[in-house]
Amino acid sequence: MSGLSRIPGFYKLSPADRRGALLERTALSADDLSALSARSLDIERADLMVENVVGTFALPLGVGVNLTINGDDVLVPMVVEEPSVVAAVSNMARLVRPAGGFEAGVSSDVMLGQIQVLDVPDLESAERAIALETPRLLARIDHIHPRLVARGGGARGLQTRRIRYDEPGETPEDMLVVQFALDCVDAMGANMVNTVAETLAPDIEALTGGRVLLRILSNLASERRAWARCSIPAGLLACNQLEGRTVAEGIAAAYRFAWADPWRAATHNKGIMNGVDAVALATGNDWRAIEAGAHAWAARDGQYRSLSRWKLAPDGTLHGSIELPIQVGTVGGSIRSHPGVAANHKMMGSPRAAELGAIMAAVGLAQNLGALRALATEGIQQGHMRMHSRNVAIQAGAEPNEIGAVVHVLSNERDWSVDRARRVLDELRTSPGS
Repeated sequence: MSGLSRIPGFYKLSPADRRGALLERTALSADDLSALSARSLDIERADLMVENVVGTFALPLGVGVNLTINGDDVLVPMVVEEPSVVAAVSNMARLVRPAGGFEAGVSSDVMLGQIQVLDVPDLESAERAIALETPRLLARIDHIHPRLVARGGGARGLQTRRIRYDEPGETPEDMLVVQFALDCVDAMGANMVNTVAETLAPDIEALTGGRVLLRILSNLASERRAWARCSIPAGLLACNQLEGRTVAEGIAAAYRFAWADPWRAATHNKGIMNGVDAVALATGNDWRAIEAGAHAWAARDGQYRSLSRWKLAPDGTLHGSIELPIQVGTVGGSIRSHPGVAANHKMMGSPRAAELGAIMAAVGLAQNLGALRALATEGIQQGHMRMHSRNVAIQAGAEPNEIGAVVHVLSNERDWSVDRARRVLDELRTSPGS
């Protein structure tokens, strides 16, 4: 990780001046900045990435600032269309910064693969046979990916699991699942894991006497979890004439609501994923896989719960933490084929996969803190709509030089309707000296 993330007034700068600030603080070159544009992905290159290409589609690329993670500053590229996401991360990172910022890390780089075996004549005998052959099977996995082993990765274990399908009203069915663990180092690992599953299938059939059907990775990357935490003295949380401890108590109470109620937890976790997904998109990672794994992890005890935790200590310190599966790569895929993705990795200091997972967890926790602090004080809508008011002004037909004046009136009146924006525009355009 490189670059000083504390850039006061970054949001006030013009896009050109923000790009200049990146040049000063990171290893980005002028060519790299040119890649941070929708035009950097031409249709010919896009046609090589996916099927049936007819064009490319752009989304805003913002930069999360003020982040200190494990004592290092990092600038975080975020691709997102929703207002207030980048601002919330940056503001909460600035708030947490005097308290030491975020600690973050990952459990491992291990991904899981599954081989489904049907029609097994004797489940116990099949399990014993696989247990006896596990050392050979693990060596076979390493033989499939020798370059991965040379980089420090490879097979990390293999086990069998009995699964019973017993949906009400349907005929029950027993099946055997052979599940293996593969350390993918800096790769996301989907193709690696799927190759192993396909290759091992004949061995598994021979050992079990059953019929292999599915051979694929699991996107519940329970062995590849990223975590982040922070501790904030309550005094740093004061806002809107509310004492810091009052705000801290509100944040802790909001967390308890999300832990206890799945309807609240869904919105709570959506806010977390606003930050995580935005970094995943910017870095060319599979945000759908991360979403699936995160939500499955949130329901691991049988009820869907909050991915984060917020606890207020007796001394008034608010302790926040988060843990969720994050399967990311920093090699291969769109990182090589998309110039903008490559530039975003460079902006961050070219992190390893483990470092990127930790960054994403910290961003998710910062985003969550921003949402809960707003809910516990002014309410989520007021701050969000202040950020959204630019879009309202554009919908009303404002020209670039008119947007600031429209936003000022809408925010002062707390009326963010398009109809009011149109009336404000009419008043501006008909008033003397407009």
